[in-house]
Amino acid sequence: MEKKYIINLLILSGNSLTAIGCLGLALTLSGLIQAEFFAIGISSGVRVIGSVAVAGCLLSAIGYGVIEDFER
Repeated sequence: MEKKYIINLLILSGNSLTAIGCLGLALTLSGLIQAEFFAIGISSGVRVIGSVAVAGCLLSAIGYGVIEDFER
């Protein structure tokens, strides 16, 4: 039961981060928000927003991979 909760949390947070990152990229490319607002150090804002989406994809992949591993 506890493992399933953690897995579902990984999947939910991963999918949420992916959606937020993709929405941020779409808003940035359409010109509704400034990418420089998200700039950290020498990284451009688009790179930071894209990193959020990539991190979400990785968390989702880990969650779904663990589910498949438990089903075997």
